Amino acid sequence: MIAAAVTLINLPAGIASADSGSSSGSSGSSSGSASGSSDWADEFPSGPLPAPRGPATAIVVLGYGLLPDGAMRPELIERLQAGCIQALLAPASPVILTGGNARNGVTEAQAMGDWFMSHGISANRIHLEQDAQSTVDNADNSAAIIREIGARDAVVVTSADHIARAVRTFIEAGVDVVGTVTPEQVPRFDWLYQSMTHR
Repeated sequence: MIAAAVTLINLPAGIASADSGSSSGSSGSSSGSASGSSDWADEFPSGPLPAPRGPATAIVVLGYGLLPDGAMRPELIERLQAGCIQALLAPASPVILTGGNARNGVTEAQAMGDWFMSHGISANRIHLEQDAQSTVDNADNSAAIIREIGARDAVVVTSADHIARAVRTFIEAGVDVVGTVTPEQVPRFDWLYQSMTHR
């Protein structure tokens, strides 16, 4: 059994302040972080994973632009690996995969869902949000799903350079963000995955 310290990450004061910068698209082309993002990242470097919670806490993984043939880029796979570890740690939590921007007939969410199921996450836990074209859409559309499935709050999973803006946007959409996960928190995915699925 893997021994893991999974204390909850506390969100910094002021993270809910309005984001005056433009949101990056769900494609992940983040050409400029919102004001204060780097300060938040400096103060809260990659830390322990959020504590496991029950079905009232959704795990929301944000998409990243697919290649023209519909294949996933390495950055999206890294987000999925981080989200998968959190989903394994919190087996009662529903998983929301958000991203539209279809390429070759495949949306980000669809590609993400296929990956999650191939890594042992049950289809009945997965909720696909396939319309988002931006971070704002990710947040607004995921908030609607969170309400629909009866969840109360969320753990947000995205890249480290996008997490501060994503959290602000989700809070503005009315989502209580109780934790965050970035790929830097699970740098040894293969080892962690094997440890957690074969214990």
